[in-house]
Amino acid sequence: MTNALKLSLAASAVLAMAAGTMAAPAAAADGAKEKCYGVSLKGKNDCAAGPGTSCAGTSTVDYQGNAWKNVPKGTCVKMGGTLAAHKGHAKPVPKKS
Repeated sequence: MTNALKLSLAASAVLAMAAGTMAAPAAAADGAKEKCYGVSLKGKNDCAAGPGTSCAGTSTVDYQGNAWKNVPKGTCVKMGGTLAAHKGHAKPVPKKS
């Protein structure tokens, strides 16, 4: 077996193990997130933003009120977003603690 083949197999094994261990934390992290509306930039929303958008990256303007981003739970309102879709696309105003 050549060194290049050994290295390739080792790298594949490491990537496979990393992919397996990353799936569990991502699933656990979903519970610690919330949909935050009106904070994403044009084309940077997460999936299924509402009318006029079909999935991730399809918002048409910055801070689109029906486009959302997953953010850490408890941070949305602090950053000026809302927990429900709304009309308009005004720049969010962060709330002071």
